[in-house]
Amino acid sequence: MAFKLTRMIREILKALAFSVAGSLVALIIVFIVLMEQRPDLDVWHTVDLDEEYTASGDIKTFAGYLALEDRLFKQLDEMVYAKTPPEERRLINRYNRGSLADPERWSPNWNRSFELPATSPKAGVLLLHGMSDSPYSLRHLGQRLNKAGAHVVGLRVPGHGTAPSGLVTVTWKDMASAVRLAMHHLAVQVDDRPLYIVGYSNGAALAVEYAISTILEGDTLPRTQKLVLLSPAIGVTSVAALAVWQARLGHLLGLDKLAWNAILPEYDPYKYGSFAVNAGDVVYRLTTRIQRGLDSLKKAGTLERFPPVIAFSSVVDATVSIPALVQGLFERLPPGDHELVLFDINRVAEIGPILGSDPAAMIQILENDANRRFTFSLVTNENDRSLRIIERQYYPESSEPAAVQLGLAWPLGIYSLSHVAVPFPPEDPVYGGGQAEKSPGIALGGIALRGERGVLQIPAADMLRLRWNPFITHVDERIFGFLGLDGS
Repeated sequence: MAFKLTRMIREILKALAFSVAGSLVALIIVFIVLMEQRPDLDVWHTVDLDEEYTASGDIKTFAGYLALEDRLFKQLDEMVYAKTPPEERRLINRYNRGSLADPERWSPNWNRSFELPATSPKAGVLLLHGMSDSPYSLRHLGQRLNKAGAHVVGLRVPGHGTAPSGLVTVTWKDMASAVRLAMHHLAVQVDDRPLYIVGYSNGAALAVEYAISTILEGDTLPRTQKLVLLSPAIGVTSVAALAVWQARLGHLLGLDKLAWNAILPEYDPYKYGSFAVNAGDVVYRLTTRIQRGLDSLKKAGTLERFPPVIAFSSVVDATVSIPALVQGLFERLPPGDHELVLFDINRVAEIGPILGSDPAAMIQILENDANRRFTFSLVTNENDRSLRIIERQYYPESSEPAAVQLGLAWPLGIYSLSHVAVPFPPEDPVYGGGQAEKSPGIALGGIALRGERGVLQIPAADMLRLRWNPFITHVDERIFGFLGLDGS
C-alpha cells in the first residue's frame, strides 16, 4: 500500500513538473513573439564600431584615449551616417546629416570628450555622464566650474555618444578603466590641487566605484577629495540580474532584437532612444561591485577614508531607487561631511489623490532618524498653500530642521522633478523649458505632443517627463559651496 502511494505521489509530482515546464516554455515563446514584433533594427543598432575603447586594449593614456576617439567618430561617419538608408533620412533622425537632431548642428559636438583648461587651476574636476547619455548632460556645470577656476574634463564614457550598438557589448570594466585614464591625466594638469568627481546617474556609480578603488588599491590611483552625485544610480532592482539572459537567449536563437529592452526612434542628439539589455546588466554589475567594495573597506577598517559626498536627487525617480541610495551608500558611510539633498514633489499641486505612491513616508523616516550620520536636506514647499520653496536641513543625529528660504518657487504646471531633469538649467537649448536659449536644432524640453494614445513609437511618458531643473541655481550654489569654489 505504501509503495503504491509513493508511486502515485511521484507520478503527480512528475505531471506537475511537466506542466510547469510546459507553461514556462509557452511563456518564453509568447515573450519572444512579442519582442520580435517590435520595429526592425537599423544600422545604428547593429554596427560594430571596433575603434571603441576597451579595458583589454593597448591604450594606456588619456591622450591615447582621445586619439582613439577621433578614429571612432570617423568610423561612425563611414559606417553609420554614410549608410543611413534613404527612407531613414528624416528631419529628426540623429543619424541623418543636416537633420534637426544631427549633433553636428552644435559646436562643438558635445557627444565627445571635452577639456576646459584653467590658468593656475584651483582644482581638477572630472565629469561623468549617465548610461545612454553623453558629456552634454554636464556641460552647463562644467563650464561654470571652469569659470570658477577649475580644470575640467568631461569624459565620454565608452559605448556612448556614437550609436546605440555601443551599449550591446560595453562592460563596466571598460567604463571604470576610462575613468582611471582621465583621472591620471587630470592629476598631472592640476599638480597638487584637489581632485573632484561629478557623476550623473550611472556616472555617479562610476565615481563611487573609483573612490572605493583608490582606497583598496593604495597609492596607484590619484585620490579624489570630494564626490558630487546627481540622480545617482547606486541601487537597481535585482530583476536586472536576470535581464542579461534575454540577450543570451536572443544570441542563441539568432534573434538580435532580444538584445534590446527598447527599440525607439533616435530623435535626441545627445541621448540614445534605444536601450540595450546589456546596459541594464552593466549598471547592476557596477552597483553590485560598489556594495562589495564597501564591504571590503568596512572589513579592513578603512571606510573612514571615503571622501565627503553630496548627492542631489528627485524624491520620485523612475530610473533609480532612492531607498537603495540611502541604504546602499549614505547609511553605510561613517560620520563625515556627507549630505543627501532630495527635491520633494510639489505639495501645493493638489496631486495627492492621483499619486500612485506618496514619498512622504520615506521622507518622514529620514527626518525622524535620530541615528542618521549624514545631513539630510529636503527642498519642499514652505507650506501646502505656497509655491515658494524652502530647504529643510536635518543635521546628523538630529530631527529638528533648520529652514532656509531659497527665493525660488515651483513653476506652474510642474508637480515634481525627474531623474533626467536634475543637471539641466531651464535655459538649456536642447532640454530647457520656456526660458530655453534658441537651439540650432531640435528643442526637446518644451515638446508636448497631443493626440490619441498608442499611435506614436515614442512613449507618452517620455514626453511628460521633466527635462530641466527649475531649481538649478540652488544645485549650483550648493555644489560650489561644497567644493570651496566661487561660482558667482
